[in-house]
Amino acid sequence: MSHYVPVSVGGPSRSNSFWSITEEKGTDTPATATPDARSEIVRNENGDPIYRGRIAGGKYLEGDEAPPPPDHEDDGPLKVVDIDMPLTLTELVQHEDGKQYIVVSFADGDKENPFNWNVWYKRSITTMLNLMTLFIGLATTAYSSGINSMTRDFGVSAELGQVGLFTFNIACALAPMILAPFCEMVGRKVVYAGAYLCFTLLFIGLALGQNITTIIILRLFLGLFGCVGTILVGGTFDDMYEPLERGRPMAMFSFVAIFGTVAAPIYAGFIDQALGWRWIEGIQGLANVPLLIAIFLFFPETRGGVALHKRAKQLRKATGDERYVAADDINTPSVKAMLKASSVKAVHMLATEPVVFAFGLWIAFCWAVVFLLLSAIPITFSEKRGWNEGVAGLPYISLCVGTTLGWAAHHYQRRKYEDLNADKSRKVLPESRLYGAMFGALFLPAGLFIYSFTQYAYLSWVGPTIALAPIAFGIYFVFEGTYSYTADCYGTSAGSAIAGQGLMRNTLGAVTPLFASQFFHNVGSQYAGLILALFGTLLSTIPFVMFKYGHVLRARSKLAREF
Repeated sequence: MSHYVPVSVGGPSRSNSFWSITEEKGTDTPATATPDARSEIVRNENGDPIYRGRIAGGKYLEGDEAPPPPDHEDDGPLKVVDIDMPLTLTELVQHEDGKQYIVVSFADGDKENPFNWNVWYKRSITTMLNLMTLFIGLATTAYSSGINSMTRDFGVSAELGQVGLFTFNIACALAPMILAPFCEMVGRKVVYAGAYLCFTLLFIGLALGQNITTIIILRLFLGLFGCVGTILVGGTFDDMYEPLERGRPMAMFSFVAIFGTVAAPIYAGFIDQALGWRWIEGIQGLANVPLLIAIFLFFPETRGGVALHKRAKQLRKATGDERYVAADDINTPSVKAMLKASSVKAVHMLATEPVVFAFGLWIAFCWAVVFLLLSAIPITFSEKRGWNEGVAGLPYISLCVGTTLGWAAHHYQRRKYEDLNADKSRKVLPESRLYGAMFGALFLPAGLFIYSFTQYAYLSWVGPTIALAPIAFGIYFVFEGTYSYTADCYGTSAGSAIAGQGLMRNTLGAVTPLFASQFFHNVGSQYAGLILALFGTLLSTIPFVMFKYGHVLRARSKLAREF
């Protein structure tokens, strides 16, 4: 990453909140030339150069948009330009390559700064993102409900049809490692709109595909464009929300991601039974169209750096001074550095950091359980109890209920964390994020034990149906605890850590459908469920161990933050 520092010329300025401009010796400026920063030497009353200032012009000084004077008067002198320019702060900096730049930034209350957007406007943007995540989650698992009828039509094995689940998830596992840096570089809106357009159009091919090869390849691209639409969500929330405000939208995002994945079979089975597997894909594609239109028409660019880049470009043109830039223009890591962080560093942290690996394994197990249930639930309710395909999808409602209850209970965890932050006598550590995870961790294995021992055909369907709710309840807290704790532990390296965990999660989610049916049939659904319950019990100790010894592991790590 590039670095820059304020220029110090001829001695220190009186205040660090000022902007200094250096005199370029030997440069003759014609008297008729438009004055710019290079032809001005701004000094304070002591004669010292100052290196911070303000710039504005046009209607923002004279019209209704003009700020009430004095505005930001402590941030240095005001430079007037002959274009419409909102009040913008400037700072002369020295780059590591020896060049000088005038970096522009938002003034307090600037309406173009995403942090200052109206709260309801932010919520509308968040809603669009969550709906996108919901539709992508539905597409992940709705496909599974039509596998048997699809493979019968194509005359291939059901196992080959399961490969479509594999290709979708493996794209979600590997593509972010390569695409994430490029998504960060070009802005949010163009990526969201482009990826979601391709995602929606792919349903046409899935609905009309004439062979299994076409379906498998299209599912690969569906996962590719679907993951692009979700890997930026956390960064988009960072664009708009302050850290203490970010917990609520992130909790909703986690809820929607899990809810969409477990909800699809509720309706997909009925569609397949009544209309056929092609209509599962066709209806989903049509359902995406209204949101796609809304994204193209109403979704804004959320990166404040994009607006500042446009201002800097306007200022360069208006003043002739090529030094005007946005911070992102000179402080953005190279593509090589970002690729290394999103792939090499992510895998390295997964392999060498106990915290990253432990929570990565835990969340990967949970994702594997979700996809194993796509095979376990039909065995429990269709094969053993004779329910038809549509009715056999109704137990997924219990998973949705559990996910919803998990999201509701998370508010107590968030409130406790906010109370800890408000208590000035306590030092808030990453382990303060684990109260919810310790509470929710117990529900996942408990639900798996109940489900395992209530699958027998002679027992009521109520037992295994109810057992699905605590499974989903626990999974939600695993997701929430994993991401919040990892982010707090690693700070600037958190993106790489979470990318490594995502790789493990989606890879295991991709592989499990390939052997899920054989696992439950060959081992026996009761014993397969018991194995999962025992493994889940072992992993549920992770938040308790980290709560007690996490500070020790963080102290030994070179990448963890210091507290």
